[in-house]
Amino acid sequence: MPSDPGPASAARDAPAFDRELGAALAALGDEAREPFTPENLAARQERDAAARPRPTVRDLRADGRFEVDELCVPGAPGGQDVTLVSARPAGIAGPLPLLYYMHGGGMIMGNAWSVLPQLLREWALALELAVISVEYRLAPRAQYPGPVEDCYAGFVWAAAHAAGLGIDADRIVIGGKSAGGGLAAALALLTRDRGGPAPIGQLLLCPMLDDRSNTFSSHQMAGIDTWDRTSNATAWQALLGDRYGAADLPAYAAPARATDLSGLPPAYIEVGSAETLRDEDVAYAHAIWQAGGQAELHVWPGAFHGFDTFAPRAALSQDARDARSRWLRRVLTQSDASGGPAR
Repeated sequence: MPSDPGPASAARDAPAFDRELGAALAALGDEAREPFTPENLAARQERDAAARPRPTVRDLRADGRFEVDELCVPGAPGGQDVTLVSARPAGIAGPLPLLYYMHGGGMIMGNAWSVLPQLLREWALALELAVISVEYRLAPRAQYPGPVEDCYAGFVWAAAHAAGLGIDADRIVIGGKSAGGGLAAALALLTRDRGGPAPIGQLLLCPMLDDRSNTFSSHQMAGIDTWDRTSNATAWQALLGDRYGAADLPAYAAPARATDLSGLPPAYIEVGSAETLRDEDVAYAHAIWQAGGQAELHVWPGAFHGFDTFAPRAALSQDARDARSRWLRRVLTQSDASGGPAR
């Protein structure tokens, strides 16, 4: 990654927000860009836990449109059990491909239930796939390697119990948004290196990959993006504790630290041109290409972090959702024709 650009670079003009996105952000007021700090973290976590939706299994079943179960599965050796929320369209026979998904929230917020309504509505029905959402532990209560080990344990269990779950173990895509995208990237590295189940793709939506916050975009978007370098540093410190910024930090903690990106499943990487994580995400796609791998990269012009959540009806948000769906459909179709993944 590039060296720290320094304060002079931080003063340069930031990319303008897309008109629709900028208007939606302005309507939300200053609170949408209030940074997370070590001092306000606990209060912000309590506020988020109280306000964030957590639909019940009954809610998620949507009057019988979906089959939904909460599963408690063994965690990493010596660790606690992991909750998986498993959902699939009702009435479809035969094993379905699986999207194994990790929610966003900077490693410090979020839950496995809140993301499912949109995932089921946009992908499960249209693509006839199952979804498993992982309730991994949050920082700082759980620090690295706890969250990624939770995700790995659930992934291995789901693949081993594919028949009982009605899923096709040879057609699993791992994915996530923001912190969840970073966990998905880490999971791809971890299962490759441990010889675990081989996913056919990794869906990385504005992934949080680098603990060092030394990119140009992290300075350029300071105080402007919905997730800026102050919030990013607070989250990484919560996750890593004394290991924050360490020279020998493993790639499973921060995938941008990886020196070997060979042998990974095809990646879909998206990020906004006007967000803090832009440069680390673009660099990750570039590193995958240099290692001989496949990465489809989208940099949405004028988009800030989480733009499609803040402005779901904006044209750019709709384009982003369409692009993700096309990639997912293509990966699933190609894997079905080829008979499964290849390492």
